[in-house]
Amino acid sequence: MIKLLRAALLVGLATIVAVAPAHAQDQDEGSSQRESARTVVQPYIEVSQIVSAELTPGDDVLTYTQIAAGVDISAASRNSGGSLSLRYERNIDYDDDDNIDSDTVSGIARGYLSVIPRALTLEAGALASRSRIDGSGGTTSNPLVRDNGESQIYSGYAGPTLATRVGDVDLTALARVGYTRIEASNAIVNPVGDTVDVFDDSVTYNAQARASTRAGEPLPVGVGIGGGYYQEDISNLDQRVRDTYVRGDLTIPISSTVSVVAGAGYEDVEVSSRDALRDVNGDPVVGSDGRLVTDNSAPRQLAFDIDGFIWDVGVLWRPSSRTSLSATVGERYDSTTYYGNFTYVPNSRSQINISVYDAVSGFGGTLTNSLAALPTEFGAVRNAVSGDFGGCVGGDTGANCVGTLGSVRSAAFRGRGVQASYQRRIGRLNAAIAAGYDRRRFIAAPGTVLAAANGLVDETYYLQGALTRSIGNNASLQTNAYVNWFESGNDLTSNGVTAYGASAAYNQSIAGNLSARAALAIDYLDSDLSSDDFAFATALFGLRYDF
Repeated sequence: MIKLLRAALLVGLATIVAVAPAHAQDQDEGSSQRESARTVVQPYIEVSQIVSAELTPGDDVLTYTQIAAGVDISAASRNSGGSLSLRYERNIDYDDDDNIDSDTVSGIARGYLSVIPRALTLEAGALASRSRIDGSGGTTSNPLVRDNGESQIYSGYAGPTLATRVGDVDLTALARVGYTRIEASNAIVNPVGDTVDVFDDSVTYNAQARASTRAGEPLPVGVGIGGGYYQEDISNLDQRVRDTYVRGDLTIPISSTVSVVAGAGYEDVEVSSRDALRDVNGDPVVGSDGRLVTDNSAPRQLAFDIDGFIWDVGVLWRPSSRTSLSATVGERYDSTTYYGNFTYVPNSRSQINISVYDAVSGFGGTLTNSLAALPTEFGAVRNAVSGDFGGCVGGDTGANCVGTLGSVRSAAFRGRGVQASYQRRIGRLNAAIAAGYDRRRFIAAPGTVLAAANGLVDETYYLQGALTRSIGNNASLQTNAYVNWFESGNDLTSNGVTAYGASAAYNQSIAGNLSARAALAIDYLDSDLSSDDFAFATALFGLRYDF
């Protein structure tokens, strides 16, 4: 019940933002499915019978009942909007198998409310997702092997954003507070003794402000000055990531479509923690929650302390309102850094997005930043059989993923990577694909129990795709597929995890709001830490009622 309440609170944060404007404009209080100013509220219930057959290494066949209830919301008005996909699922096994009997809440939400139109906006986002933690500390959305490795991940953020203009000066600012938690039963110990302390929870604070002028208004070049502050407090060993910077920048037009940008400033980045509590033998103490116990009396120790000059130079290319490219190279974190974005919208039916990132944070900061980057109008991509949310959404602004969950080590890290997505609509067919690479080099203080993780690199590659098609006016077909590769940085052994699968579902209207649903899924999991590969085929048949 505690899990359900926490998930409801997190997802409800964004639900309020997304739904409130819809109700304020609603003219028909008697209808449970409302449409006003592009607002749709669609609650539903499902009852399904599921058969799951183990293909390898065993041959068990399980039959169980799934009861689910959820709501999908999309709202857009003049001064507010957002999207929500929330689902509660209860699986009931006939043989009292604890690995099947479960309650799961999954969902994603993102919304905004303009307090002062075209100036001050309140934003919020939230995520609840089920995942599996492998022995090497990697995560996957693969629902197989529901054992102690299964975990629930919750994340949310909220805060105001300012964007206004005073004379020739553009003023922008934001302030966000975020919270992320992983509920996992135990710290994980690899066979070679590499202890992975699983991330517990963290609180993030993010504030930025910038004042700038545009080229030609009044100077021939654009001029800007700004600063920011980021802090993440990680509960594991009282870790703290703190990043403060101030910088100025210039935008120099080369042509009507191309500009050179350059900036420089000062940045102070610091990562610190305390050591674990030790027993009489000098071994770290593990608490009842399976995580290392912090020695609050121990002094705080620095793991990363860089301050000084930062700079970058890049190019902006905007040949039309449908195409935008920014690419930048510079010096940050005492090394070379690269980042940028590319968006191409050739027509109203397709879109391409690519982004490159580089930042120092913890697991929670990465997740809340990914939530804040989501569009406010989207549809969640879910597994056709299990209903699990795999982390990707699709909408008018293209496909988008909540980054990659990647490694769940509690240590802070420098995360670098790239994300790409493509979405296309052809008549009644909608297609979306997203891919990415994430590289995390961990940062830990010497002399602490986390010191062994310092400098380790965990890498994740992922690929997800979805196809949906309407068949006439009363039927639809939906297919999803995913591939995840995770490589742990432990030098003593190869700790790789490969997970992939595909699912397809057919929905047929029966009468009124009642529809029948049939689905099939195949999932595979291969871990270097196990001599066995796991493969399952799952079939579902059920009924759904849309209110």
